[in-house]
Amino acid sequence: MATTRSAHTVWEGNLLEGSGTVTFDSSGIGEQAVSWPSRAEQANGKTSPEELIAAAHSSCFSMAFSAGLAKAGTPPTRLVTSADVTFQPGTGITGVHLTVEGTVPGIEEAAFIAAAEDAKANCPVSQALTGTTITLTAKLA
Repeated sequence: MATTRSAHTVWEGNLLEGSGTVTFDSSGIGEQAVSWPSRAEQANGKTSPEELIAAAHSSCFSMAFSAGLAKAGTPPTRLVTSADVTFQPGTGITGVHLTVEGTVPGIEEAAFIAAAEDAKANCPVSQALTGTTITLTAKLA
């Protein structure tokens, strides 16, 4: 069954001095402030499109990686994944770096890394970001 998730943003003012609020409609988890300075300079308690992409990518990758490991007969005990999305003003998103450390009983390092590479290539968010370079660092805990 297909699902659709929704969010909306209300933006007021121009790009450099304006600001907005992102509302997570589907989950109802609340609102987050967003602004150009939070995107191109310091976050200062506000989010950015890149941070939202990082959250989506780290969670999607973790789900895909967990599923792949379980299918191979080595389900993880724990995966800790971070996603760093790099934004260059005037250019756009220039890359995503995923870092994962996992506790996976009964798996060799090479198999762990291969499964991580597969998840990186095949998680739906990675597939949606095919126009961007995605790199990966994976290690067992």
